[in-house]
Amino acid sequence: MASATASTFVYVTYIRTTPEQLWTALTSPEFTRQYWFGVVQETDWKVGSSWKMIFADGRIADTGEIVECDPPKRVVIKWRNEFRPELKEEGYSRCEIDLEAMDDAVKLTITHSMEKEGTQFIGAVSGGWPLILSNLKSLLETGKLVVPVKKT
Repeated sequence: MASATASTFVYVTYIRTTPEQLWTALTSPEFTRQYWFGVVQETDWKVGSSWKMIFADGRIADTGEIVECDPPKRVVIKWRNEFRPELKEEGYSRCEIDLEAMDDAVKLTITHSMEKEGTQFIGAVSGGWPLILSNLKSLLETGKLVVPVKKT
């Protein structure tokens, strides 16, 4: 639970899919690469395991650890940016990803927080998550991305 002095970003969207399909989309490198601009996650999704996000060119984007994992309902990641020094020095954030079945859709809630006020990292993810999750929602519902991955 975030304290009164924390920086928190919450994003909620509803996706016409099943919790299992959404879980696979969130955790499978093959699927993630499609909507996350070539980025993949590397982990075994077990509590205590290391977690990495890797750019398409092989650079490490972010690192952390799996704190909780209850497929296909919830995962919590201890998360630190690795490629922007000013964000890395802010330390670790907490990213909670919750999936809740609702008739023919799934309510997806992302809560990304840090125990500091006004962090640059939370400012950065507040711009990134809406774009990534819009791509995810569109890909699952229509088979197309809102903002295509640029071919280099």
